[in-house]
Parts: sequence; structure tokens; C-alpha cells
Amino acid sequence: MSAPHRPDAAVAQATTLPDSPLARLIADEIRQRGGFMRFERYMELALYTPGLGYYSGGRRVLGQGPQDGSDFVTAPEMSPLFGQAVAAQLAQALEVTGTDQLWEFGAGTGALAEQLLGELGDRIQRYTIVDLSGTLRERQHERLVKAHPALAHKVVWADTLPDRFEGVIVGNEVLDAIPVHLLHFDGQQWRERGVTLAPDSTDAHPVFAWAEQELPEGVRPPTEQPDSVFVPGTVVETHGPAEAFVATLAQHMDKGAAFFIDYGFPADEFYHPQRTGGTLMCHQAHRADPDPLDQVGAKDITTHVNFTGVALAGQEGGWTVLGYTSQAHFLMNCGLLNLLPPPGDTLNAAQIKATAAVQKLLGEHEMGELFKVVGFVKGDWFDALGFSRGDRTHLL
Repeated sequence: MSAPHRPDAAVAQATTLPDSPLARLIADEIRQRGGFMRFERYMELALYTPGLGYYSGGRRVLGQGPQDGSDFVTAPEMSPLFGQAVAAQLAQALEVTGTDQLWEFGAGTGALAEQLLGELGDRIQRYTIVDLSGTLRERQHERLVKAHPALAHKVVWADTLPDRFEGVIVGNEVLDAIPVHLLHFDGQQWRERGVTLAPDSTDAHPVFAWAEQELPEGVRPPTEQPDSVFVPGTVVETHGPAEAFVATLAQHMDKGAAFFIDYGFPADEFYHPQRTGGTLMCHQAHRADPDPLDQVGAKDITTHVNFTGVALAGQEGGWTVLGYTSQAHFLMNCGLLNLLPPPGDTLNAAQIKATAAVQKLLGEHEMGELFKVVGFVKGDWFDALGFSRGDRTHLL
């Protein structure tokens, strides 16, 4: 392979943390690969390298705010009403599919699992968690088993997916953390964007920079729209690994259903020509920045989800789409508003807190519109509760 091309190298390089074993590990692999690393591999190492990556290095990533040392908050951490509402949809899916097992992928601190187990009770005979982060698995065990010994026989952790399984899957903010490919349109052609070592990089202190190569065989531009509609300099993500993950789940499931909740768009919005910078984003101390090359391992790297690609992958794996809608519609369809404490003459502190959290979950300017939900079934289609109003499957 020819030497990687560095676009705008003078401004496209970033610093690494002092004495960073993770940065040195990535730098060594870049050299072994001839000076160019695909961004998918860089993101995988940055997030999941055992003992060193963002999710596997012992960091407290989830919390309420920067004061507790965390970087971001998820819906189950904001309010237990989130899990109670989601439980209504899962209960229906368990009943219709005749299954009694829940599978959660990327369970975070275990907050959603705790809410679902408490709400569904004996309707669940086994709750299986699949999570790549050893640190988060420890927090999940403390929250679910040590704090609730009666759940010890019910909650299990799996390292791999069995050849065949059944049950209902739930994944909240898991697809956005799966590594992506980056493509860049230079005005004439699409090129793959990856990572190289900056000229001032040293063995002791690696410095990363963007680099590009021609599209590898089998990698295609993310849209069928003619290149002429894209502005030179446009960068987009493609989600092959996430789509393969969804297709694999569908292929291995004998019967059941699946629901994925995440921030994202259908393909027409995701690859809109005016979205010139893509959606790649980092999170640290509850602040966002767009530079994944900076301080590798110390901050989250994430992208929005292309729900059209996810829906097609699920169908190709053997699932049928149940519906697709906004988080606000989904939660309201599942009875979230009915779970709020009834108002009195004056609101107490608990009612104010619960109401404020629900406003964030439902508000168009908060999570209500940005987050979407897609549902699948392996078996007979049914009228899923969460998509009873506001279904947007026709937009996928």
C-alpha cells in the first residue's frame, strides 16, 4: 500500500495523554499496518482494549454529572420511570412470543436491568447481560446480585452469543458504541478516512493524525445519490459492524423480539447532503467535542445510528420490523405519563424531580425526538404497544 495521504495534517492531528500505554499500543499497530489504520479498528481499540480502553479501563463513564467523575448520563439513570414504561412493551412481547427470557446488550450500570426485573418479576425466568466492559459488569453485579440476592439465580452474564436462543432483546444506547467506518468526499471521489502517526510523533509520545486511502474492495459510498449533491469535504460514517451485529442476532434467534433505543435517523436524513460533518462525537465530563484522536481512551467515541441500515440488516437476518418511532411516542404509547405521581395542590421534591426527568425523556429539544426506537420480531407480526401511535416505519 502506498503511503497514506494526510488531509489538512497541520490542523488534523491531536495530542495523547502523558504516559498512555493505550496510545503506544495503537501506534505500534499503525506501524505494523504500514502507517494506516482504518477508523473502525482505531475506535475499537480506543473503547475496548482490555484494561486500557475507555469502557474497559476502569473509568466511571456513567453518572449524573461531571461532579461524580462521569462523562454522560443515559435514560435509565435519569428516571426509573423509563424502565417501567419500556417494561410494558417487553411484557407484551414476552407474552406474544411465548418466551420468558430477556437479553440486554450493553447494560451500563445495570439501572435498566434493575428497573425491568422489578417491574416484570416472575414473568422473566432468566435475564442475560452481554457487555464487553469488565468494569461495568462489576457494577452490574453489585447492583443486581449483591443488592438483590434473590435475583442471583436469574441474572447471568454471557461472553458469547449461543448458536440458538430465544427471548426478547433490549438494547439501550448500544448500537452507537459499535465502531464505524469513515468516508470522505474530496469533490471527485470517496476515500476511506483512517488514522496515521503525525510527523512529530515519537515512540514515547505518539501523536495521531487523519489519513486517507482509496476505498478498499467491497466498500461502497453510503448512498445512491450522485456525488454531485455532496459538498467537497463531506465526511460520513457507515455502520457495517453494527448492521452485522443486528443481522447475527436475528440469525441466531429461534423466536422472540428485539427493541433498540438510540439516537439516530433514517438513511435519507443521516446522509442528507447538508450533513457535511457526519455525526461522530466524543463525550467527556458531560461535554461534547468532535475530535476522537485527542486523549484516546479518556473519552467516549460515538456516532448516531442509521436506522434504515439497522432495519434492513434485521430483515436480512430473518426478523420482521414491528415499528419505528421516536422515543417520545414510544414511551407515551407504553404509558409513561400514567406513571407520574399524581399532582396535589403543591408539588413535593420527588414529584418535581420525576416531572423534570420525564420532560427530558419526552421533550423534542431533549431526548424525545433525537432518540428513536426500532422493534423486530422472529415469528408472527403483532401490533406492538410502543408503535401504536406515531409509527414512522414508512420513513426507513
